[in-house]
Amino acid sequence: MKNIVILISGGGSNMAAIVRAAQRDDWRQRHGAVVRAVISNRADARGLAFAREQGIAAEVVDHKPFATREAFDDALAATIDRHAPALVVLAGFMRILTPGFVARYAGRLVNIHPSLLPAFPGLHTHQRALEAGCRFTGATVHQVTAELDHGPILDQAVVPILAGDTPEAIAARVLTQEHIVYPRAIAQLLPRLQEVHAS
Repeated sequence: MKNIVILISGGGSNMAAIVRAAQRDDWRQRHGAVVRAVISNRADARGLAFAREQGIAAEVVDHKPFATREAFDDALAATIDRHAPALVVLAGFMRILTPGFVARYAGRLVNIHPSLLPAFPGLHTHQRALEAGCRFTGATVHQVTAELDHGPILDQAVVPILAGDTPEAIAARVLTQEHIVYPRAIAQLLPRLQEVHAS
């Protein structure tokens, strides 16, 4: 079985969209894949409750007790690896990951970013798109590499910027598309992944 581990920090709406798509489209039968665990760096992340309701393992690795990013990432990786992941999915996981962590999951670590990469990597994407006078923005699913928001693009969704738009209005419109494009990109990626066996 190709196990998927999803990392969240909050409400987990993209995680929920992925879980629902996996159930609706029967990823277990079609791709030999299942969402095995949801892990958060915050014990109060609302998405953990949704995962538990779906019968998915829900775990917390709190970043606050760790003195360094490397120490946290090592503990996080140990928790992830217990679930033998074929794919690790960042879904609103609000931590910058170390190069060592990224290298550990090279080729099987994905993220979604709220812009049409390579435009506007990093933060405040919708405000920057407005300031640049863009007529379109969107969301990009990409493989994660050591360079922030620069990994190979897997899929994109385009969203128009309308007259009078605010960053908040754009964010809501983009999020709706994220819930479509992220599960789609993962489903397209699954046939290329190899099963990982717990050591």
